[in-house]
Parts: sequence; structure tokens; C-alpha cells
Amino acid sequence: MEEAQLREIIKDFIEQLELLLKEQVKDLPKTEPLPLMNVGPLTKRAMIEIVSHEGIVLEAYKDSVGVWTWGIGVTDASGHSVGRYKDNPQSIAKVVEIYKWLLETKYLPPVLRAFKGHKLTENQLAAAVSFHYNTGAIEKASWVKTFLAGHKAIAKQQFMNYRRPPEIIERRKKERDLFFDGTWSNDGMVTVYTKVNKPSYTPNWKSAKRIDITKELA
Repeated sequence: MEEAQLREIIKDFIEQLELLLKEQVKDLPKTEPLPLMNVGPLTKRAMIEIVSHEGIVLEAYKDSVGVWTWGIGVTDASGHSVGRYKDNPQSIAKVVEIYKWLLETKYLPPVLRAFKGHKLTENQLAAAVSFHYNTGAIEKASWVKTFLAGHKAIAKQQFMNYRRPPEIIERRKKERDLFFDGTWSNDGMVTVYTKVNKPSYTPNWKSAKRIDITKELA
């Protein structure tokens, strides 16, 4: 075989290999940046408090209103595509990694902006971030403006205006009591659901386990 023919064969092989690799890479799920090790001023206790309201589901499921959700209450609207986790359970470490990243990049900054110029205590920050993680409404919430104006009793009442769907009311009460009274509701443990019912894709409530995620939050 002549050298020119050999070079042509090698060139064709390389081109075919490049095309194959491009096709494989195209089908891989997109990844987000790794989260920071610490989530600003949020303490571990604060982060666990939020998780205790959300719970953890290791694979994608449909929430009470049919929205695809994963991990610690994460939806596509959170800024992380959850379709990749359908029938694809993840580790607790992965769930916490994405949770911390979202807190750092999406949920904590608006809370700090909403209370700019006012120093929040540990319990107030935890409750405010929990509220925003669930509602996305911290920068337009009436209770925040009322609180900053110094009318704490009225703000405490307004906090409960955000009560839909009905199953969220107990969580809202706990967030309210944490922000205004400093009452923590979590015992340091969180609930994880290891299974999802098929084909309904609702969490299997019987698969619930109580676990400590302190190590993953390190």
C-alpha cells in the first residue's frame, strides 16, 4: 500500500471517529457548574430546615399539581432540567450538590436584595429563603415590605397570605414562626423517598426514610 493511500485511509478514519464522538456528546445531558462549598451566610441548620419542608425524592416525579420535580423540590423553572432523572435515581450527594448550587445562584441572592440594608438573624434568613424557595415571591411579597417598614405584627399576618395550594399551609406556618418567633421545626433529620410509583410517577410514600444529610452539606 502506498503512503498516500495510507494517509487517505487514516484521514477518513479520523473523520468518521470525530462524527461518531460528536453524536455521542450531543446526547449527553447538560451539566451545571459545581456548587460552592458554603452557601453564603446560610448555615447548615438553615439548609436542613428548608430540606425538611421539601423532602428528597431521588428520581423525577410529578408533584401534587402534575409538575415534574426532582430531588429537593427542583423543577425546570428552578434552572435545572429534571427530565434527565426520570427513571434515573441519583445519590443523596448529587441531590445536595444541585440544591446547594441553586441556593447559591438562584434563591439566596434575591432574598439578600429584598432585605438590603437590614441584617437578618439566622432564623430570619432561613425562613425567608425557605419562603422564596417555595414561592419565588420574596421580592414582591407584601409581608417583606411591611416588615421593613417596622410593622412586624401586620407582616406576621400577611405572611400567611401565601397559602396555595392548601397542603402548603403547615409549611407556611412553620416558616412564619421561624421568621418572627425564632421557632425551628426541624430535628436535624430529613425525609427521603427512595422509590417512585410507576406509571403515575408519584412518590412512593411507603419508601420514606429519615436520614441525616449533615455530611453532604459539609
